[in-house]
Amino acid sequence: MSDRREATLRRLGILPSTADLVRPALDHALARAEAARRAEDAAPPAVVVLDAGCGRRSALARHRRRIGRFVGVDIDEPAPGALPYLDEFVAVDLCASPDAFSPATFDVVLSSFTVEHLADPAAAFANFARWLRPGGSLVLTTVNRRHPFVAAYLALPDRLRRRIQPFVKATAADAHPLVGACNDPTALRAALAGAGYDDVRVRAVGHLARAWQRRLPTFALGLVGDLLTRGNSSRRSTLVVTARIPGPVA
Repeated sequence: MSDRREATLRRLGILPSTADLVRPALDHALARAEAARRAEDAAPPAVVVLDAGCGRRSALARHRRRIGRFVGVDIDEPAPGALPYLDEFVAVDLCASPDAFSPATFDVVLSSFTVEHLADPAAAFANFARWLRPGGSLVLTTVNRRHPFVAAYLALPDRLRRRIQPFVKATAADAHPLVGACNDPTALRAALAGAGYDDVRVRAVGHLARAWQRRLPTFALGLVGDLLTRGNSSRRSTLVVTARIPGPVA
């Protein structure tokens, strides 16, 4: 997003941004993992992370120096050299591949705008829980179908939605099939609790203008959507969720 558009959003009070919540959430999750590794006399603390649905970029990349092993997964292979910060990439169906990794492999799992594309989010959450170490953290972002624009978008016929999606996404490469099977705060909390997580925290933020900023008309439409729900936190467009697997508290 251009600095001018970001400044406009902040001046209008479209805060916090998704990044404003995700960055400290990841920092906290990594700090917990580092403390747990130190308690195990791991020197240096070799934190292992998974970006589940890594796409073309990862919010974890800015923390690369703190990560001992950085694994990315997605349904399709990235272009060669597209994700230089990864140590490993694996093509995985997150809903249907519980044995893709050994149990208790990762300290932190990030799922960034992936849940809305999953046919069986509960199965994916169970897989993440299996792959996380005791005390490990999950940080995820996804759309909130309680927002009227998101609800209308998800309710469109598949054919029409597929035609519209490349125009509203930040880039055409970000356009993927949408399901929206677990995309409101209540459903997410229930699904995560059912998969064995605790300390589940859900916050909603306005993100439409930032997500739809590729073209000025869609940016303006997203801005209207963000302003429309600015005073109703449960209906803001994007959910930022943190949860953890029960285990030792660092």
